[in-house]
Amino acid sequence: MKKIEIGDLLPTFRLQDQNNNTVNSIDYIGKPMVIYFYPKDDTPGCTKEACKFRDDFERFTDLGTVVIGISADSVESHKNFEQKYNLPFLLLADTNNEVRNLFGVPKNLFFIPGRVTYVIDKKGIVQYVFNSLLSAEKHIENALQKLKSFS
Repeated sequence: MKKIEIGDLLPTFRLQDQNNNTVNSIDYIGKPMVIYFYPKDDTPGCTKEACKFRDDFERFTDLGTVVIGISADSVESHKNFEQKYNLPFLLLADTNNEVRNLFGVPKNLFFIPGRVTYVIDKKGIVQYVFNSLLSAEKHIENALQKLKSFS
């Protein structure tokens, strides 16, 4: 399984969002993106991470950035997660882990799906990758810092 790394082009993928709309990655070329993979909806670390993205969402939109969260949870689970925590960004259902595998997101201890964040520039080039299962909030801080460096 090849890992997506800095300098790589964003892979093309299509998934359903929390509203059951098809999202195609190439539709967002031309805007900076933050794509973050997380283990599971409504778990402590993932909730903390999603709520930090929510709380800082205006900082991302001020930079013209699209924020996308991806996990193996269902569309229905994502909808419940979005509503429970008032999440203002896309949550994509990668129920077969096809996109997780396309990006090469590793599993961590005890086979828990990894927590990896990718910052992608307007041309669709990966500019930053951060992999940390335990430092959920650091994903947001690091992504914002990187976005500011090229916007």
